[in-house]
Amino acid sequence: MAKFQKLIKRQSKTAGLLPGTLVHIGEKKSESVKITLMDYNEREFQEKVIENIEDCFPFKATDTTTWINIDGLHQLEIIEKLGKNFDIHPLILEDILNTGQRPKCEDYEKCMFMVLKMLSFDDTSQTIRSEQVSLILGRNFVISFQEEQGDVFEQIRDRIRTAKGRIRKTSADYLAYALIDAVVDNYFIILEKTSEQIEIMEEELIRTVNEKMLHKIHSLKRELISLRKSVWPLRELINSLGKSESNLISSSTSPYLRDLYDHTIQVIDTVETFRDMVSGMLDIYLSSISNRMNAVMKVLTIIATIFIPLTFVAGVYGMNFKYMPELQWRWAYPAVWVVMVIITIIMLTYFKKKKWL
Repeated sequence: MAKFQKLIKRQSKTAGLLPGTLVHIGEKKSESVKITLMDYNEREFQEKVIENIEDCFPFKATDTTTWINIDGLHQLEIIEKLGKNFDIHPLILEDILNTGQRPKCEDYEKCMFMVLKMLSFDDTSQTIRSEQVSLILGRNFVISFQEEQGDVFEQIRDRIRTAKGRIRKTSADYLAYALIDAVVDNYFIILEKTSEQIEIMEEELIRTVNEKMLHKIHSLKRELISLRKSVWPLRELINSLGKSESNLISSSTSPYLRDLYDHTIQVIDTVETFRDMVSGMLDIYLSSISNRMNAVMKVLTIIATIFIPLTFVAGVYGMNFKYMPELQWRWAYPAVWVVMVIITIIMLTYFKKKKWL
């Protein structure tokens, strides 16, 4: 909830501004922006770290495939210069800087703009971290924007460096597919970690039921809701790419997009299954609390039931009548105790026979 409130507060900065006004909405980073460039075709390849964004501009007119990756969105002048040179629509640049976007795909004729969520698992806090990744697909280039350094694209970089597979033989649309596929494949790693969490919590739930366990269940449920919000719109994104009539998407890439769509559906089904499991865990928790309360009430009820006749006997002999025959009897006191013990034994035997104990 606090994260959602922060996002709303940041988005309020754009209230009243003209469409396309560049305002960074997200966490402020202190480190410098890192720009890397990979340019390749089937025979040639080069990779370098860019110091000035202007060094990327000559690659717009080449016949090779160019991948420009930008880590960090807080230096607006870099985004603005890149947008002007590559003829990127101002609304795309605005969406790139707004890190609260839902996954989507938009066709701007000259380029295609895609937004998706890249997830990572924090082993220390046992939580899922989300980062927005924006992709711009042009005729011979792909530009990717990330909030911070560190991603799931290292295998793709290795495939480009070593010319492994068909990535060096294809155009920019296949590179865009490969980047999205890497993000979706990473979802399966997140789901595997989440599955382990659920198994551990189920075992703990069987052994113990306390308020700490309830907080864990609610925390996991919120993470699954966040994961669902990241994955569900991604299905529409990939479906739009697969059915797009844009000349930026070649027919040879379509089968790979259909396969990617199947992977996304599989992720969605798994997330829904996990949500049902966590909801079931919450029901088990509430049932366990109710059963514990019922067990306590059962014990208290049995004790109270046993003491009802004993209280009656004690009450009778506690009355201040002068003429009570048993009061003058020498063995009256132990006799009353014997009667009360016998009553207790009879009642316990009856409760045990009825399996109430």
